[in-house]
Amino acid sequence: MLIIPAIDLKDGKCVRLRQGRMDESTEYGDDPVAMAARWVDAGARRLHLVDLNGAFAGEPVNGEIVHAIANRYPNLPIQIGGGIRSAETIEAYLKAGVQWVIIGTKAVKEPEFVTEMCKQFPGHIIVGLDAKDGRVATDGWAEVSEVMATDLAKRFANDGVEAIVYTDISRDGMMQGVNVEATAALAQEGGIPVIASGGVTNMDDLKQLAKVADKGIIGAITGRAIYEGTLDVTEAQAYCDSLKTA
Repeated sequence: MLIIPAIDLKDGKCVRLRQGRMDESTEYGDDPVAMAARWVDAGARRLHLVDLNGAFAGEPVNGEIVHAIANRYPNLPIQIGGGIRSAETIEAYLKAGVQWVIIGTKAVKEPEFVTEMCKQFPGHIIVGLDAKDGRVATDGWAEVSEVMATDLAKRFANDGVEAIVYTDISRDGMMQGVNVEATAALAQEGGIPVIASGGVTNMDDLKQLAKVADKGIIGAITGRAIYEGTLDVTEAQAYCDSLKTA
């Protein structure tokens, strides 16, 4: 299981939101490339970037920063989400050196778009499912649909989606622990590898998640916890690595 530091971009700066609310942001730095360096130096083997402005605008807003990080670390696997709603955007990110693009809102509103993009860019598509009480939210979490996350995951099971980033909105940025049960259920029922997101606060949360990793959980994204020091990236990754050899 990989520990994946999150770098959320808002107005060119590194921030974290509470439950996806743009008016509830905490700033952690004004140099995202330096922040990427910090996590790479700590042993991160993958980064999770989010263009928060892009998620609301429906198109990339902080794209230049994403390009700069990919350029600085050409061999580091990077996944990017936020405002990815066209083949042109996907192509531009992949050409810049990003490994995976995360399709969120468009995956809910136009599932066939995911199917088509998996054909055009095989091996590079991740679906982001952000759920509240099991129902998928869209448009930067501003809207909650009637679609159940597990049903949507099943819809993509044969499309060639690399993974699903699953976020429990009620836990995100709240330092309240992971919704382990829902994450494991999605991995098991959906049949696609899951990256857990939202609520990874400390090593105890990670240990709970690791217990169900064999259900198909391949990584855990962590944000506020590593910025506020309740989780150490180096220690967390070393723990996950030790499980493989145990």
